[in-house]
Amino acid sequence: MSVLEGLEPASVFHFFEEICNIPHGSGNEKGISDYLKKFAKDRGLFCIQDEWNNIIIVKEATFGYRKEEPIILQGHMDMVAVKKQGARIDMEKDPLKLIKEGDYIFAQDTSLGGDDGIAVAYALAILDAKDISHPRLEVILTVDEEQGLNGAKKIDLSMLQGKRMINLDNEEEGVLLTSCAGGARVKCTISGVKEKRKGSVLEIKVSGLKGGHSGTEIHKGGGNAIHILARVLDAMRQKTSIGLVDIEGGVADNAIPTSAVAYMWAPESDIGNAIDVIYDVSKEIKEEYQKQEENLSIVLSEYTGQSVTCIKQSYMDKIVAFLAAFPNGVQTMSANVEGLVESSLNMGMIQMEGKEITVTFSIRSSVESAKEAIYRKLNAICTLAGARIELSGEYPGWAYREDSPLRDTMVRVYEEMYGKKPKIQAIHAGLECGLISDKIPGLDCISYGPDMQDIHSVNEKLCISSVQRVWEYLLEVLKQRY
Repeated sequence: MSVLEGLEPASVFHFFEEICNIPHGSGNEKGISDYLKKFAKDRGLFCIQDEWNNIIIVKEATFGYRKEEPIILQGHMDMVAVKKQGARIDMEKDPLKLIKEGDYIFAQDTSLGGDDGIAVAYALAILDAKDISHPRLEVILTVDEEQGLNGAKKIDLSMLQGKRMINLDNEEEGVLLTSCAGGARVKCTISGVKEKRKGSVLEIKVSGLKGGHSGTEIHKGGGNAIHILARVLDAMRQKTSIGLVDIEGGVADNAIPTSAVAYMWAPESDIGNAIDVIYDVSKEIKEEYQKQEENLSIVLSEYTGQSVTCIKQSYMDKIVAFLAAFPNGVQTMSANVEGLVESSLNMGMIQMEGKEITVTFSIRSSVESAKEAIYRKLNAICTLAGARIELSGEYPGWAYREDSPLRDTMVRVYEEMYGKKPKIQAIHAGLECGLISDKIPGLDCISYGPDMQDIHSVNEKLCISSVQRVWEYLLEVLKQRY
């Protein structure tokens, strides 16, 4: 039974629901890519599915538009797949459980994937329609955007004719995005030596945070569960004898982590002191975040009489100080655009395998030298701690274009439809527009989309009425003659 039946535009929500029935987290896009290929084949449309599962679909111009310049519609098919702790869903195998409430759609216990499933749904609805006027359409749907824009890096676009592109990966209606930050992923790995010990194991769990997209939400001052956990462990390190048994947190480098947990060995003689330290520092942290993170939880559980393998105490000072020393959040604000974050980093994931602890960051900046400065800071911390560092997933920023006929047209159409000007903005989050512009010289590009909230989190919502308004606006833009 369809949850979204009866919503308008019917075709968009039909395809969005079909997409939600196919697991498509980053790195798991083969199923949705095959679905898109079959969609094109069933309708006799030209389609390329490359070796990485990127998709290009072409639909020729409708009557009266064959002399018009082609237009590219672009989005990505992967989503940040996160779920509530304990949720009984396998996001690599199970469909999302959609819920409609008022003017919003969300998913039970998981992220929704409106970023960027709605772009795919818009594109499919246009490609499927027989009554929509448009020039030649070239649809680009990429993979692995959320883990470094990897699909856009690899895709071959040499066969495309279009020099105008509408990227449908924006989450704020009424805003035309014209530039974005560049970024990279950084992994920092430190090693210790393990030993067997007997005593108590303390489970320290940070949870209840709002999380969100590390590009669009980083400036709101919310908590980062890994960063908070590192602070708690550092307080313990300074006043107790502890050994690290295990630590984990976060699901993606570009999602602000909502939870993190560490298991620490402590001798029986130190348990009372450790509990006091955790209580005191937890109280301080909760007071600091009382306005931004009202549901922040720092819980201690004790398991006595345990025999465990943990990092030796002689290595603990260095390892915990290594974690506590990392910067996190907004680093600089733009001097040119009021309210715009210039550079930031997000402590997105931490995991322990054997004797190695790895922390993964997402770095973003609209200024290349500022991005490099953040990397050098992380490198300096790793050097001091004897850790190794790995840089990957670099992508360029998208520069503002002074002369943009597409922007001018989209502004004019918006004014005609709504009686006011849209906002023209830059964004701190990364978009594929920069990479695609490098592949298509002279590309005129704008990013647009419907209202969404709390993307990359289990609280993600997609606004139903906004989807319809953006659909009507998009169709009007496609009708324009240049």
